[in-house]
Amino acid sequence: MTDFIDSPYVKNLAKTTENLYRHGWDERNGGNVSLRLTKDEVEAYAGTDKVLRQITIKFDASELAGKYYLVTGTGRYFKNMIEYPERDMGLVRISEAGNSVDLMWGFNDGGEPTSEFPAHLMSHIERLKKNPNQRVIMHCHPTNLVAMSFTLPLESKVFSRTLWQMHPESIVVFPEGVGVIPYMCPGTNEIGEKTANKMQDYRVVLWPHHGVFAAGDSLDETYGLVETVEKSALIYTTIQAQGGKILQSITDKDLHDLCKRFDLTPNPEFLSAAETATV
Repeated sequence: MTDFIDSPYVKNLAKTTENLYRHGWDERNGGNVSLRLTKDEVEAYAGTDKVLRQITIKFDASELAGKYYLVTGTGRYFKNMIEYPERDMGLVRISEAGNSVDLMWGFNDGGEPTSEFPAHLMSHIERLKKNPNQRVIMHCHPTNLVAMSFTLPLESKVFSRTLWQMHPESIVVFPEGVGVIPYMCPGTNEIGEKTANKMQDYRVVLWPHHGVFAAGDSLDETYGLVETVEKSALIYTTIQAQGGKILQSITDKDLHDLCKRFDLTPNPEFLSAAETATV
């Protein structure tokens, strides 16, 4: 039986974190990722049948009792994860009581899950209600999107419409838009609760002046979601650097045509049939 360290889950998470670092979205020990695995997926690998130790978490995750998560560690540098996966990530199982996790693999130097793990679990709970195939929560710091949070009103509609108008793929990839919460101190249950509440309607939630939380069915899908949002933010930033004067743009009719072509329903609060003005 193959050891868990050689599983595609470990390899794909390490590759994803390296890509996040290379993009400049997870400097130093910034950012964190959690990937839900099924019991069958875990038990197919050697070295995952013993509880190595219990780790307390500051959140009641009993709704997720028995579920497994491969999660990045607190204080870990994403640039190192591909070389030291068994040190910098861990496989945990949510306890029945919900206030601790069983470490099944990894964190072999005594490490623990990211300090944002309670926030991850809150968002996992909400997204699983919307999509039973949901697996990933990803937190990172996309540079241009964060920059926009200093110059645009912190409103979901403003951000969503602005990003949609920057590139045709935007409304196709995130037709529900982007959720925006107020600036809050990271690493707290309060910001986790606010984010999870937004996750009821959005797969990407902007933390102003900081970064994003994103959800998806796979590492690739979630990474691609953030990548698309950030590409639109880069185009917006480039326009501003060129003087900000827009001579032509993607119109509401264009956005409706895109949704019709790809059989999508855009957020009706942000793009109704009656809307003709641009942001």
